Amino acid sequence: MEHNIPSRLVENAVHELSRLPGIGKKTALRLALHLLQEDTDISTALGNAIIKMREDIVYCQKCHNISDNPLCHICSSASRDAGVVCVVRDVRDVMAIENTAQFNGLYHVLGGIISPMEGVGPQDLTIESLIKRIREDNTRELVLALPSTVEGDTTGFYIVKQIHDLDIKISSIARGIGVGDELEYADEVTLGRSIKNRVPWDNS
Repeated sequence: MEHNIPSRLVENAVHELSRLPGIGKKTALRLALHLLQEDTDISTALGNAIIKMREDIVYCQKCHNISDNPLCHICSSASRDAGVVCVVRDVRDVMAIENTAQFNGLYHVLGGIISPMEGVGPQDLTIESLIKRIREDNTRELVLALPSTVEGDTTGFYIVKQIHDLDIKISSIARGIGVGDELEYADEVTLGRSIKNRVPWDNS
């Protein structure tokens, strides 16, 4: 390790922290030393919160969003429009769209997108439960809020093909989100307009 750390215990903590996305060795060292200088209660609370999150977190039985209960707070809300389902790649996209306060329907988290290059096929995602849900819940509109990439479009085409026999409106977020952009990094105004002013799904 490039830093001359006099403690193997601190070095181990730095190693683990640096495995987090966006955290380099210098930042990890700064965080570890900060925790070491703070009251023991702070480090204990952090450690316990992470352990409890890993042990107790569940995924919504309906939409596959992260949740504290079998049914997430969005799916269990009586104020949401259950007839409109927004399909997203992962839970970060749910959070991004919710932050805009421009969508009042439900969600379905795929857990990824179809990517043959990375060995991800339809069977690796929650597409089957999505199709079953659409058919059983009499969904009026399916909103495809997937990445503007080849993989995102491929995933959308696959889903649409599975429900071609249903009388359902299929739309996608307006292309205010640039091609290749991630939803989680879009500013709230742009993303909000894109979800609110969604357009018919383009099959071309």
